[in-house]
Amino acid sequence: MATPLTDERVLLTLVKDTPETPLFKDEAADRKPAVTVRTIAERTNRIAQIALLPHTARGYRQLGRLWLERYRDDYPQRIATVDQALREAAGDVHAEKQLGDRREVLRAEYKQHRKTFAGRTAGVAGAVAGGVGFGAVTGSLWIDLLAGLGAWGLGAFHGRDRSDAGELGLNGDQSTPAPRDAAQIRGEADLVTALVKAGIIGEAQREETHLVGIIRPAGPGWTATVELPGGMKSSSAISKAEELASALKVKKSQVEMHADSSEDGHEGRFVLWVANAANPYGSKKVPSPLLTADRLDFWQYGVPLGTDPRGGRHTLELVWCSILLGGLPDYGKSFLARLVAAAAALDPYMTVHVATGKAGPDWAATKQFAHSYVAGNTPSKILAFLDLLNSLIADMQQIGERLEQLSEEQPERCPEGKLTPELAKEWKRGLTLLVVDELQELLDAAAMMKIKTDDDPDSKDRGRSGKDVLVETMARFVRVSRYAGGMGLFISQRPDSSSVPTMLREVCRKRACFRVKGAASSRMVLGDDAVAAGAAPHMLLDSQKGVVVLDQGGEEGHVTLKTDFMTIPEFREICLRGRALRIEAGTLTGFAADYGKADLKAAAHNELLADCLTVLTADGVDRARTKRLLELLIAYRPDRYAGLAETDLQARLREAGAGGTRKLGPLDGMANPNGYTREQLAEAAGK
Repeated sequence: MATPLTDERVLLTLVKDTPETPLFKDEAADRKPAVTVRTIAERTNRIAQIALLPHTARGYRQLGRLWLERYRDDYPQRIATVDQALREAAGDVHAEKQLGDRREVLRAEYKQHRKTFAGRTAGVAGAVAGGVGFGAVTGSLWIDLLAGLGAWGLGAFHGRDRSDAGELGLNGDQSTPAPRDAAQIRGEADLVTALVKAGIIGEAQREETHLVGIIRPAGPGWTATVELPGGMKSSSAISKAEELASALKVKKSQVEMHADSSEDGHEGRFVLWVANAANPYGSKKVPSPLLTADRLDFWQYGVPLGTDPRGGRHTLELVWCSILLGGLPDYGKSFLARLVAAAAALDPYMTVHVATGKAGPDWAATKQFAHSYVAGNTPSKILAFLDLLNSLIADMQQIGERLEQLSEEQPERCPEGKLTPELAKEWKRGLTLLVVDELQELLDAAAMMKIKTDDDPDSKDRGRSGKDVLVETMARFVRVSRYAGGMGLFISQRPDSSSVPTMLREVCRKRACFRVKGAASSRMVLGDDAVAAGAAPHMLLDSQKGVVVLDQGGEEGHVTLKTDFMTIPEFREICLRGRALRIEAGTLTGFAADYGKADLKAAAHNELLADCLTVLTADGVDRARTKRLLELLIAYRPDRYAGLAETDLQARLREAGAGGTRKLGPLDGMANPNGYTREQLAEAAGK
């Protein structure tokens, strides 16, 4: 063995890699050293990452969760909600029946949904398995290869990491930050942290704050019940809903908070619901079920109103109370009011009175069935409205006197001292609804008037402010009509102290408010208590038209929902249906009865003119003598014109606006006979 010389030194020098010299003459010069186990693992991991195997596995896990969510949909939550409502309605026979029926419908729908979804899944799985099996049996490598690639690609697509592109930008540019998502609430600790950030609790109160139960899905969102530290009221937390929305990094319209009114609830506990989307009510308009209803029993069913963000349907129970409706213009007040009027129209035993401070198309259709109709804000209209209120008060007082007498003679027939459906049927009178729209216009006009309230014509009293008189009279109607089957619907589009008098608001048990600009306007319509309990129409977005906050006026608190939709033409069709129902029942009275006579007469005139024009066209002439025109009409509609004399036809055409006969020039062998021209009839039809 060679030994180093004594003067050799060991040096460490960085040099470039040089090709190794083969140890054996037959060994390749570019042979690489043997790879280590670590190198093999690193290369395998790199290949797996390239093949997206982790993404594929994650994708199929997500697909499994998605399938389970769609298989269940939100039926379990909806059924649980109805079960809870059913427990809370113990003792209320009417509510228990409605909720029980609703639960059975939901259960049937859930069963059918699962069968349908499972069938579709089985069909898709069968088709895929059949294709793969066919490839395996026939030995078709391409079919098996395509099936494998498809399965791999499906999983990889659904399991891809969406955060990389969002955090680094499309080209990995770290200078473009990703948009920040909503705060992730994974448990109690995260939610309590959000409460601290919102200023609802202090850092020192963290340990005293906890959840009742768990955070759980609820429709298109999640819900949690929060137990606050001792001595803290839920109303103080609810008043900071906007701050909590900021802490959760969601829009204020996604957050709903209300006091826990359950059996175990108390003043220091509130329920939080957070929607997944900025507008959980959606943009789709939901047609009212009243559009397809033949008739409605207002006593039993109330007004089908709308849908909450969790998909639950809500009905407005208006019997025994009145409602005040406010909000900014063009956000849906008239649509909600028309739903109430449409439901009343479909009950032929219900008497409806309509007063609006501004003439227009909104309420014109109610002329078909309304007992009273006043439109406008001139002094004469204000006085007419006041007369209507006084007559209604007298009517309610009369019913009260009959109830008083009945309670002395047969107290068992009115145990609660109220008008009942049985008594209403016996006395041949149903419920009474007063609709007052454009309240602010009526009050502004009345404020410029002096109205004498003294019946003595020789009195020197110059009168009081018409506005004060009007407000007091409306409030009096609400008070005296409650147990006599009367109810009022008052609508104002400018919620302030002048258009929503406190005296009127306080006697209206139910209140509803669409979007307004601030909390002060919300309190003006709903009242301080409702806003303190979480009712927040001022937190609605500009895009949430048709969404209303309804304060029920009882322990049930408030609910936010999207009202059903009904156009003016559709409303008119329902009003015509209501008119037909009243004619059949013999309950068409007052303004509608007189209006209908004039309307029917005008319709008959239009029909006659249209028939005349039709027969002239069919005969290919532009003029005809009275005799010839009558012959054509009888041939066209014998059921309508048979037995009609020429003089009768002339009288009818004169009433229809066509005037008398005219000289026609040479016609039918005559020099210049009398008759009617197409131009003459068309001009009358166009008037």
